Amino acid sequence: MSYMDLAFSRAVVALFKNVVFKEIDQEHWDVITTQKNKIEDYVSKIGLTLIVDEMDGYGYLKQRSYGEDEEEIPRLVPRHALSYPVSLLLVLLRKQLLEFDSTTGDQRLIVTKQQIAERMSLFLRDTTNEAKLVGDIDKHIERIEKMGFLRRLRGSDDNFEVQRILRSFVNAKWLNHFNERLEAYRRYANGGELREGEQHV
Repeated sequence: MSYMDLAFSRAVVALFKNVVFKEIDQEHWDVITTQKNKIEDYVSKIGLTLIVDEMDGYGYLKQRSYGEDEEEIPRLVPRHALSYPVSLLLVLLRKQLLEFDSTTGDQRLIVTKQQIAERMSLFLRDTTNEAKLVGDIDKHIERIEKMGFLRRLRGSDDNFEVQRILRSFVNAKWLNHFNERLEAYRRYANGGELREGEQHV
């Protein structure tokens, strides 16, 4: 196998594993941007679409959509319902990113674990076990990290950069229903129930 073929294969495997960020993985990013058409053709054969945002510097694979008359290929990327706290955290981070972009000229939104905990606590059911609450929030943050929406800053356990790929997943449909969703979360925090669909991305 030639060096170019090996580099192509490694870049595709990286995409199958997770989101590829320019800032973190320049080598694979260069292959993705220079061989974009080749990768698109390759993954389309198994029902996937390559999404690349060169401005914000990320790429990932997404299950393609089908028309009514098209025969679907079985899903390679399964859909998973998100837990209430993880869904809530995604909404809060997306809302914060929207506010950040509209009020500053900075490119990087940095949040602390304390800020995340304070925002989430407004929508979580009251608990007298503060240690458990902090531990649970740590788990939710870790899940968001693995999904590629938060990146822990080097040398820090408590500071995170919100990744702009979040804008692609929490889309305009979500943005149009922020108030309704947050109201649903407030009801939940006060002992109510989430209705079907309120806990999914």
